[in-house]
Amino acid sequence: MTSSRRSEVFDDGLTLEVMEDADAIAVRGANWIAATLTGASADHGRCVLAISGGRSPWPMFRRLANDPSVPWSQVHIVQIDERIAPLGHPDRNWTEAIGVFGSVLPQDQLHAMPVEDDDLDAACVRYAHVIESLAGNAGLCIAHLGLGADGHTASLFPDDSILDVHNRTVALTGAVHAGRRRMSLTYLGLSQFEHVLWQVQGAEKSDMLARLLAGDTSIPAARVRRDTALVMADAASTGQAN
Repeated sequence: MTSSRRSEVFDDGLTLEVMEDADAIAVRGANWIAATLTGASADHGRCVLAISGGRSPWPMFRRLANDPSVPWSQVHIVQIDERIAPLGHPDRNWTEAIGVFGSVLPQDQLHAMPVEDDDLDAACVRYAHVIESLAGNAGLCIAHLGLGADGHTASLFPDDSILDVHNRTVALTGAVHAGRRRMSLTYLGLSQFEHVLWQVQGAEKSDMLARLLAGDTSIPAARVRRDTALVMADAASTGQAN
């Protein structure tokens, strides 16, 4: 059984759970997502999970995909962000996502960002409509987010023009980051999810985690809605590692 070292609820509603290590987060996170999706399915008949990429989330998502208690027939997966790269390219978050969730969900419940399109601005609009259609009367369930060592989350990078997009739920970064432009949910897009689950791991994230928890809006991550946010952090990222 996995338990947190420490749990704290902040005045603005954000909850912090500190876990021993990344393995503990994978167990706790998968269980929490499973329970939350199950509850949403019972209430609304459909539930939408928005997934991030990077290296950290995949052990948690693999545990989730192997959980038979999840009402998979009601689950739809969308993306938080994606690199502009061909389908199947190792730079694509979707390449890993298909490997994890492709065995439990049919294609019509897996919704990749259309980053191969020639007209990427139109593709952003179309993807926004996909998410809006999935939300319907049920709403959107969980947005899973990571935290970069520079304070970014999703593809909301410091000093990028996407930070100033307030009237669209999906947009393109203005700049190239780590060799790729990105398509991403905006702050408006993220605000439409009922729950925000943060996964923060590693001592290199400690400064940015402290600033996120303090509500320091000089970093992009801290501008995401906090009232329904749950931060699962390992001990190293909070400076509590042995």
